[in-house]
Amino acid sequence: MVASAMHIRPATADDTDAIATIDHAAKAAALGEVRWAHTPAEVRGWLEAVRLPAGGCWLAEVEAAPLGYMALRDDWVEQLYVAPRVWRSGVGTALLNQAKALHPAGLRLWCFQTNLPARAFYLKHGFRVERLTDGADNEEREPDMLFSWPEP
Repeated sequence: MVASAMHIRPATADDTDAIATIDHAAKAAALGEVRWAHTPAEVRGWLEAVRLPAGGCWLAEVEAAPLGYMALRDDWVEQLYVAPRVWRSGVGTALLNQAKALHPAGLRLWCFQTNLPARAFYLKHGFRVERLTDGADNEEREPDMLFSWPEP
């Protein structure tokens, strides 16, 4: 299991390429049918210029090899992506536990309805579905769902 030797640390600008690679690979593997509003190059530029400088990004790694990342803003998990080659190895759980430790009063996040593995993951970790949408309010126009933790 990867989790035993894992280190979670704040992400820096030097991690941009690794995070962009994880982001693209995870989206392609889990959500290949989604028509993304932004290309991988645009996402990388946004990560570098906006997301990473804003702070709240965490990188999970083993022996300096990046395996997953998470971006938090207040009590929102804005992104949580794990490299597909290490799915179900504890990386996502470690990142989510980091978020719970930082925000013990609660967390919220959006997840596309078609992302069945992510839905199962969040339910397994005590999140509950607050609301389903038709996707009209997200850039991809993809039906999504609002999750919250802790479950009452």
